[in-house]
Amino acid sequence: MPEITLPDGKKINFEKSISGFEVAEKISKSLSKQALLISVDGELKDLNHSISKDSSIKIFTSKDKEGLETIRHDTAHILAMAVQELFPGTQVTIGPVIEDGFYYDFARKEPFTTEDLEKIENKMKEIVDRDEKTYREVWKRSDAIEHFKKKGEIYKAEIIESIPEEEDVSLYFHGDWHDLCRGPHLSSTGKIGKYFKLTKVSGAYWRGDSNNEMLQRVYGTSWSTQKELDDYLNRIEEAEKRDHRKIGKEMDLFHFREESPGSVFWHQKGWSLFQKLISYMRMKQETAGYQEINTPEILDRSLWEKSGHWEKFGANMYTSTTPDEKVFAIKPMNCPGCVQVFNQGLKSYRDLPLKMSEFGKVHRYEPSGALHGLLRVRAFTQDDAHIFCTEEQITEECLTVTNLILEIYKDLGFEEVILKYSDRPELRVGDDQVWDKSEAALLEAIKASKLEYSINKGEGAFYGPKIEFVLRDAIGRDWQCGTLQVDLNLPGRLGASFVDSDGNKKVPVMLHRALFGSLERFIGILIENYSGKLPFWLCPIQTIVIPISSDFDDYAKEVNIQLKKVGLSSEVDLKNHNLNYKIREHSLTKVPMLLICGKKEVDSNTVTIRRLDSKKQETMDLKEFLKKYSALNKAPSI
Repeated sequence: MPEITLPDGKKINFEKSISGFEVAEKISKSLSKQALLISVDGELKDLNHSISKDSSIKIFTSKDKEGLETIRHDTAHILAMAVQELFPGTQVTIGPVIEDGFYYDFARKEPFTTEDLEKIENKMKEIVDRDEKTYREVWKRSDAIEHFKKKGEIYKAEIIESIPEEEDVSLYFHGDWHDLCRGPHLSSTGKIGKYFKLTKVSGAYWRGDSNNEMLQRVYGTSWSTQKELDDYLNRIEEAEKRDHRKIGKEMDLFHFREESPGSVFWHQKGWSLFQKLISYMRMKQETAGYQEINTPEILDRSLWEKSGHWEKFGANMYTSTTPDEKVFAIKPMNCPGCVQVFNQGLKSYRDLPLKMSEFGKVHRYEPSGALHGLLRVRAFTQDDAHIFCTEEQITEECLTVTNLILEIYKDLGFEEVILKYSDRPELRVGDDQVWDKSEAALLEAIKASKLEYSINKGEGAFYGPKIEFVLRDAIGRDWQCGTLQVDLNLPGRLGASFVDSDGNKKVPVMLHRALFGSLERFIGILIENYSGKLPFWLCPIQTIVIPISSDFDDYAKEVNIQLKKVGLSSEVDLKNHNLNYKIREHSLTKVPMLLICGKKEVDSNTVTIRRLDSKKQETMDLKEFLKKYSALNKAPSI
């Protein structure tokens, strides 16, 4: 007689084993119609799962994250089912849920075309209409291997062969079609709905190894309503228009080359933007009491072994062996070098908190297929800072860092920020009392910010809890950028200490803090958020002076000199093109203001302003213009 405990604490007793369907029906008829899956003591199960003992349960619908992810998982299966019905002989491999959708990898000689995707989508809708029953079977591993080999599914058989011999395997059937899967799944194909769309095809190596066969990956998205699907497709369309790679080329900011994959070739305008961000951050950090340092890019292997990075990140580090057979690594992160600076000279508790910042260039190997413009690179600059403090100072420092991060994001136009808090993992270092203080400090900082936050239970770093700062951009996309981590491990491993008030040496707590994260990635996010039309104070070129004819070149040159004197980034266009051509050209590069000069402007010492995306013109006294826009040439908080 199982006793079922609901999320609100209410208990329901049943006389015999019951299924998730029956529990949902007992709660309410409307819930039973909307129910998609159930969790039993925290473990997700199909609705037909039998419950025979006392359990805590929760029912999920399409409104829940778990429900939507299950819809997407089922849609991936239906994609594979449709492909094999339409194209017999195609082998299926893996098909996971990803952010906003799913994909499935197929082994097929002929490439899928755009027309094929349309056929597959129609077949998927047909399968939904058939409302095929979905159910689970558990097979012996050996039987499953033999079964899939007989079907010619060598990839699926290979996956099962990698499962430990003593384990049975789970198969899910949608009608007669079936796939290796842990589940859970919906009760039938009709439950999926028709709010899905196949979006693209790309190549993918089997198991992500470039030495293996190339497969075809079909991507798709799936939602619980037509409105959600339409909204998502509109966001994707808008995102394509805002693609930083396209806009970066139009604005002449940067490019990439095969000779150095994942590394940015910055052009003059792009580097100007890069340096403006660094100058802004440097000013904010100096005001906040940070000392800027710089540490070597190449360090001996022994330091990385002491820090623990060799074991954890060794596979992603670039290394070199010198003629004297010493092994060096290009740094994948800045923290060990920063600790070496702290270690120079005796430190007292009176020196703490000690804040050290560094714009450090780091290198991490990323697979070629993962590289994506500025958003995923192999060489990037971190706006790192490390705060050495006592345990008693953790709370105040975390609050200070959180406020600084939020102020900087607001300056850059991101007012919608979500926080993600991760507490102690099962495998960790450090004393539980210090963990208690660290976690309490981070939570207090989050609550003081009054921002929305979620808790990722047990997802903290092995050396301490952390906060991730997630920005929401102009079209509703979320970007994880800043981080704040409490480190109870690295300072001790690298011999950091300070003399406390009692005269004894103690190991400091180390706060890792990044605001942009990667400057390269953050610039990509900025470009897409603003569609290239950056805030005036950040624009690499703020004004271009255009004489109507060569008769007014001297006046245009003088205006340009005056603009530069007050700190505005300006150029003068003396090319032999007509005015309309120049306006179109500079509008494409997103220059916010064009200053037109002709006889009227020369005679009255004025400029005529043509703003980006506006056909209206305004004439302003030159001195008034210089005063007004030099004052606007700074971040809002400065």
